[in-house]
Amino acid sequence: MRVLVVEDDRELGRVVLSGLRSAGFAVDLADRLAEADLKLAVSAYDCLVVDRGLPDGDGLVLVRGLRRAGARVPVLMLTAMDAVAERVAGFDEGADDYVVKPFAFAELAARVGALCRRAEQPRPPVAMVGDLEVDLARRRVRRSGVLLTLTAKEFAVLELLVARVGQVVPRTDLIECCWDEMAEPMSNVVDAVIAQLRRKLGAPAVIGTVRGVGFVIDAGEGPVTGGPVDR
Repeated sequence: MRVLVVEDDRELGRVVLSGLRSAGFAVDLADRLAEADLKLAVSAYDCLVVDRGLPDGDGLVLVRGLRRAGARVPVLMLTAMDAVAERVAGFDEGADDYVVKPFAFAELAARVGALCRRAEQPRPPVAMVGDLEVDLARRRVRRSGVLLTLTAKEFAVLELLVARVGQVVPRTDLIECCWDEMAEPMSNVVDAVIAQLRRKLGAPAVIGTVRGVGFVIDAGEGPVTGGPVDR
């Protein structure tokens, strides 16, 4: 899940960015409306966290523009404006949720996660691929009934592969969905996480490589879309 945080307070922005990354989100940060517009033009996001009082205008201007353009990305307003009239104005412009500063970070992360899930296509709470069980709600993974310990990044990559079971997921899609703008597309970060996942998931291998394209997860019971698979 990729999140854009629009916040001009540098210290708060760093705290939110670091905390959401630790919770498993890929996060980009903008401190002005103009910068947010630029990032939205080049990247797709699952949720926006937007401050009201920005140096070049009200964060609601961004929300209003998105809704008028037909964008349905969920938006959480993060602001010190705590009057009921201010919150109502945010909802009227198209905001989906509101968190008032100061806030408990656990609540912010939970609300962002809920908004991201709300925007997704309905999926079963537990995905099964052969003997691999991925509990999407509890973020737990079992292989042959054995509970595995995955990092947030490993789970994010596995979650995307499972969502497209039997289809080759391009390396660019993994970087777009599971990393933020600080990731170097030509680096080996994807290969490193895939290698860690393969080691933890054990044998027989369920993650295959389609050379020059990407990766695929399947139970070995049907055709794979995208090309010949190496395991």
